[in-house]
Amino acid sequence: QEARTLVRCARSALTRLAKLNPAQIDDLVEAVGRKASAKAEELAKMAVAETGFGRWQDKVQKNLLASEKIRQHILPLKTIGVLREDRERGIIEIATPAGVIAALIPSTNPTSTTIYKSLISLKAGNAVVFSPHPSALKCITAVVELVQGVLVEQGLPADLVTVMCYPSVDGTRELMRRADLILATGGPAMIRAAYSSGTPALGVGAGNVPVYIERSADIDAAIRRIMVSKLFDNGTVCASEQAIITERIRADQVKATLIAAGGYFLTGESLRRVKAIMERPDGSMNPAIVGKNAETIAALAAISIPAGTRLLVCEEEGVGPGYPFSKEKLCALIGFYTVADWQEACELCFKLLEQGGIGHTLGIHSNNEEVIRQFALKKPVSRLLVNTPTTHGAVGLSTNLTPSLTLGCGTVGGSSTSDNVDTLHLFNIRRVAYGMVDPVAESTISPPPVAAELDIDRLTKMIMTQIKAMT
Repeated sequence: QEARTLVRCARSALTRLAKLNPAQIDDLVEAVGRKASAKAEELAKMAVAETGFGRWQDKVQKNLLASEKIRQHILPLKTIGVLREDRERGIIEIATPAGVIAALIPSTNPTSTTIYKSLISLKAGNAVVFSPHPSALKCITAVVELVQGVLVEQGLPADLVTVMCYPSVDGTRELMRRADLILATGGPAMIRAAYSSGTPALGVGAGNVPVYIERSADIDAAIRRIMVSKLFDNGTVCASEQAIITERIRADQVKATLIAAGGYFLTGESLRRVKAIMERPDGSMNPAIVGKNAETIAALAAISIPAGTRLLVCEEEGVGPGYPFSKEKLCALIGFYTVADWQEACELCFKLLEQGGIGHTLGIHSNNEEVIRQFALKKPVSRLLVNTPTTHGAVGLSTNLTPSLTLGCGTVGGSSTSDNVDTLHLFNIRRVAYGMVDPVAESTISPPPVAAELDIDRLTKMIMTQIKAMT
């Protein structure tokens, strides 16, 4: 019932938003973004305190990505009214809002994703109703209340941006059924539910990002980037590296560099203990390790690690259900593989992606453009990130990709888009098309001859000639 009420109120509020011109919409987006930016640290601390995931210092950066960089990216975009007018071709394109958006929010990135989805929804003239992960309800609600405060200050109804106070599976299902568009960020089960709801949906798949250190790479730079990326917010970003692949010819150097940077290779009983806490009986990730640093994971596994350890590494022997380090690990754990050459690395990356990250992201550190090109042509991913941290590169912090916190995986990953989702995905385009050709006046079809005037022999020859030409 709460879902039905929120959607109904959002539809009513949309009539007020529809009266704003593009400049007024931009003023609203600007005000919301600035208010969220000012509260970035406070919201980050709330998220860590409530969920227990990640580092508040890094969540500040996520909140600023959403409230500043994404805001700056979308403000110049045309999303309301006439988008393009081509008089020569007789085409006018007009943006029309999607309507009420059902926005599903994960617990790993709760405040930043709520800021981001609020901004891109309002910019396109939409209302949004949030379905929060229950373990992040308070901090998500805090963001929504912040946005509502700005709406009221500008004389707009607070019902344009609302949140479910009693999140549940049934409530979320009803919300998705009643909304006009679903914007889903979360686990595979959530995404499947979104696409099977009967409502148009934009969802993302899971990440299981391999990163290949090719023999021509600058190893020091590659390890530095991987550590920065993997340890950002304790690995809670779906685009963070999950397995390092390197060639046998440089494996010793890669290992030594990784150890010097704070990596610790697990072996023997320590490895067995860590593997024992990584998964639940059904093979899914153990929530107790999500967003945790190396020290905390070691304590959970009851093992000792050297002082200064930042990342726990396993030289995994295979890929598949029985090899937990070959799967997604949203924490300070990473797999390590050694291969003979780039061709073998290429095949191994494919196998790792099949373990839950197909369509998402792949990283490569290399100065060999031919190898990079071969990976780009063959790997089933939506983002191939070259010589950059995959966490930062995928969301547009260290690359020129569209800044976003919802990363499409394409049809190969079960997603309706391979884009970094932004406000351009949240409106329809109405096309006005003027007639440019009069099909009657310019018809070149001649009327058939009168039967009495036909030369039967001549007509027969013509038909036979055409039949021969066709065969």
